Amino acid sequence: MDSAEFIKIKDFGKGMSVTGFYLVKDMNIKLSANNKKYGDYTLADDTGEMNAKMWDVADEEAIPRAGDIIKAQGLVTEWQGSLQLRIDKFRPYSSSDPVDITAIIPSAPYRPEDMMETIRQYVSRIDNADIKSLTVRALDEFAERLRLHPAALKNHHSIRSGLLYHTTTMLRLADGVMEIYDFLNKSLLYAGVILHDLCKITEIEAGDAGVAVDYSTRGMLLGHIAQGVAYLEKIGGELGTDPEILMMLQHMMLSHHYEPEYGSPRRPMFPEAEILHYLDMIDTRMYDMQKALEGVPPGSFTDKMWTLHNRKLYKKTFL
Repeated sequence: MDSAEFIKIKDFGKGMSVTGFYLVKDMNIKLSANNKKYGDYTLADDTGEMNAKMWDVADEEAIPRAGDIIKAQGLVTEWQGSLQLRIDKFRPYSSSDPVDITAIIPSAPYRPEDMMETIRQYVSRIDNADIKSLTVRALDEFAERLRLHPAALKNHHSIRSGLLYHTTTMLRLADGVMEIYDFLNKSLLYAGVILHDLCKITEIEAGDAGVAVDYSTRGMLLGHIAQGVAYLEKIGGELGTDPEILMMLQHMMLSHHYEPEYGSPRRPMFPEAEILHYLDMIDTRMYDMQKALEGVPPGSFTDKMWTLHNRKLYKKTFL
């Protein structure tokens, strides 16, 4: 397994013997027809995903787990019309390996340091002192974990530094919206964007490399919205934040999913809260659509996307 010929998932072909570095996105232990345990995996790199199998598992503790990065060697096979990798050998990734981790883990297109600096610049533009102090406090407390954290377990921005990427894109969108609707409160909208998903850091468990593994217990029981509202109540009390300002920021956090079935017990009740919801929707939808269309030939449709009400997307043939 010391070959320098590392094969990307997009280059896999039936019958190929491959060696490469891959992220274990998902893993389940199953039983084969002859009643033997095997590992059923979803492997990923920056070019795509693929199902993989590790047959005849004797020791469940000695095989890759979800969130691991591995160097794997195996044979590309075909099952029911889809390519599949049979893992023959593997070892854990080492920081000394001659490969950039962003080539293994799907990552935001910008450096986390640059995106964090962008957010800090927006914070400096917040005029209201109470809103600024609350936002600075929250950002300082979450800064280290925010650097690499994904924004979701699956779907939109479920990538390394995805939460930073989602936040910075929404801030840029907010600028465009406020050029047209100049009655919007800049301080309130910037803070709402920065704070609205911050407690995804406590909702989603992610390893040191920024790989989403699962929901935390608090994430499963409370979700990021409830945790975020409670967190703002705590730091707002400690900072002596104006009660109306605190309540409005909490409402923005509470209502940004818009519908009760998506976790919001209230719909937005003032313009900045309404705009926050649509900024969030625009960025999540555009991300998911762009990703879905990447591997589709021009003039063709994607598979149905459950996140888009089971719509198929069409890829245009012209630029």
